[in-house]
Amino acid sequence: MKFLDLAKVHIRSGAGGGGCVSFRREKFIEYGGPDGGDGGRGGDVIVEVVDGLNTLIDFRYQQHFFARNGQPGMGNQRTGKDGADIVLRVPVGTEILEEDQDTVIADLTELGETYVLARGGNGGFGNLHFKTSTNQAPRRANPGQPGVERTIWLRLKLIADVGLLGLPNAGKSTFLAATSNARPKIADYPFTTLHPNLGVVGVDNAEFVVADIPGLIEGAHEGRGLGDLFLGHVERCAVLLHLIDGTAEDVVEDYRTIIHEVEAYGPALSDKPRLTVLNKIDALSEEALAEKTAALETVAGPVMAMSGAAHTGLIEVLRALRSRIDADRLRLREDKEEPETWQP
Repeated sequence: MKFLDLAKVHIRSGAGGGGCVSFRREKFIEYGGPDGGDGGRGGDVIVEVVDGLNTLIDFRYQQHFFARNGQPGMGNQRTGKDGADIVLRVPVGTEILEEDQDTVIADLTELGETYVLARGGNGGFGNLHFKTSTNQAPRRANPGQPGVERTIWLRLKLIADVGLLGLPNAGKSTFLAATSNARPKIADYPFTTLHPNLGVVGVDNAEFVVADIPGLIEGAHEGRGLGDLFLGHVERCAVLLHLIDGTAEDVVEDYRTIIHEVEAYGPALSDKPRLTVLNKIDALSEEALAEKTAALETVAGPVMAMSGAAHTGLIEVLRALRSRIDADRLRLREDKEEPETWQP
């Protein structure tokens, strides 16, 4: 499935049906009076959060969503049929923005949540509605109310508990593959990861979701590399895991590069708790590991060490992450009792 996290959509609600000008015509009834019915109401444009989606790719192939118009009123006091609604189905974590891409209309974070983007127009009154004691045969009716037409943006921000940060080739995808059943693409060249990946990680009978995003480079907030487009996917995380390549020449400079990009993105990320981890320690000698850890601790505070490829120190890192996640976000695993063996 192709990944798409930003889509432009044109929507229009249905117009209301016009009212009817009609009079009762029946044998032996000289003054039948007005009997024109009201028009039907136009359909709404509704967005709904559904299960089983993690991309907006469907909106690449269909960008226009128009609800049905209400039918006009008819004689014999018959009201027109209401127009059918149209529903946009989106994944959990979708933000709806105005055309300027700054104003947030709605933020849908719960499964089954709905939001009415454009309400249909009301139907017009038929001439029966305008009958009075002084005007027994009105010959006027209201037209239906026009629908609402607007252009919106859909932006997907994946919902995860832990977000991975780091330069390209820092070992983020290797960590995700080593701790979960996710199988992201792993290779020894920069920008192997081109779109976010999610994995469910378990430790001490608790599960949480980890999001792996493409690596950041210096100047990403100005558009270099893949830019900072994917940082929005870790905005909803409870804690950020900052991985630093232990084989790099200057680990302190690598740390400062990522922190600078996070702070340039905004307080939504810079204020989140972070766990700094030195990765790829299996390729370092004990002296080099101690030296780089001490250098990092002078600027980053406490630093943990691990190796995703060698599965060294993973449990300690996962437990540290678990302690920083609120209890209501964790999913506890139920121990399945083994069925007792049958005995005659």
